[in-house]
Amino acid sequence: MWSGWWLWALVAVCTAADTFLEEAKRIMQDTPVIDGHNDLPWQLLKMFNNQLQNKSADLNTLNNTHTNIEKLRAGRVGAQFWSAYTPCDTQNKDAVKRTLEQMDVVHRMCQLYPETFVCVTNSSGIRQAFQEGKVASLIGVEGGHSIDSSLGVLRALYHLGMRYLTLTHSCNTPWADNWLVDRGDDDAHSQGLSPFGQLVLKELNRLGVMVDLAHVSVATMKAALNQSLAPVIFSHSSAFALCHHKRNVPDDVLRLVNQTGSLVMVNFYNEYVSCNSNATLSQVADHLDYIKKIAGAGAVGFGGDYDGVSSLPKGLEDVSKYPDLIAELLKRQWTEEEVRGALANNLLRVFEEVEKVSRHTQIPEEKPISLDELEGSCRTTYGYSSGPSLQHQAWALLATPCLLLLSQRLL
Repeated sequence: MWSGWWLWALVAVCTAADTFLEEAKRIMQDTPVIDGHNDLPWQLLKMFNNQLQNKSADLNTLNNTHTNIEKLRAGRVGAQFWSAYTPCDTQNKDAVKRTLEQMDVVHRMCQLYPETFVCVTNSSGIRQAFQEGKVASLIGVEGGHSIDSSLGVLRALYHLGMRYLTLTHSCNTPWADNWLVDRGDDDAHSQGLSPFGQLVLKELNRLGVMVDLAHVSVATMKAALNQSLAPVIFSHSSAFALCHHKRNVPDDVLRLVNQTGSLVMVNFYNEYVSCNSNATLSQVADHLDYIKKIAGAGAVGFGGDYDGVSSLPKGLEDVSKYPDLIAELLKRQWTEEEVRGALANNLLRVFEEVEKVSRHTQIPEEKPISLDELEGSCRTTYGYSSGPSLQHQAWALLATPCLLLLSQRLL
């Protein structure tokens, strides 16, 4: 008798789980997931030096990554912000070159696999891709060091397809502070955003580029949320209250997210989910629940950080697992409207607001960062002084370390 009772209970549980999963797949049929952050381009650099025609780089059969075409299809991923990432050690060196190469590899993915990927640059492009059953492919530049403190470079990256800029990675820029400041591993230089950082923010608004606050300090979060004319995003961050990692978003900032109509796209990295090397799908759902509770259902999204992290929760091992997470939310009594919001509609709303705020007819910001704020010894100084002698002196001072380095190499 008892064994029969347990058997029927098990059947009931499995039937309910199947029902939630089928409901998740039904919803995702016309509202697929928009993921805010995927580092596949970085893996393509590390594994193949961005040589996509290498047979082993075939995205249909690519192994040892969290992402390939089959997994994207199984996960009902309808739009992906691919990360154009270059590490902090490229700052003041070849960050711009490296960023351009990573943006180029995204465009070439769209060229090589047109049946799967379509590169788009606006919210309407995402909606059109949904209708065509393709993965809308957008570019997020991960780290303000990629613009090399140049508004001209910022505008050039926009023209090449950048639609969000993460203001810092795990290093300060000369104009914005990163999250390691809050942990005490970095000094605060800008107290959030410097005057030039505020110009960067203003230019992002003018262009219609989303401001991304993943990786920034709390002071930078608050400065951007208070000063941006449009909602901002956290492309891959989770809730600090559930995991006290400084990469996560604290409650007072979540309340600002609510007030500004902004968005937190939850990160799946175990260290940000559970604050240790192990985590579960259920714990990720806890972060989604919590952000919904504090910031509202309109503030929730997904930023899995696939192919950018070393450990992922049990049940979310790769991009194919999104339907299982949606099934868990339905099990927790999220409404269909709330689920569709988290999947895509919340990001589309933010993106559309950013587009409405953009003013391409407005005169661009032109004031350069001051020379004494720039770092690095291998810079020229064209434009910073009208006096030839001063130009020569400044160039000599900055170039001397480079010449010394060159002479040592020649020896």
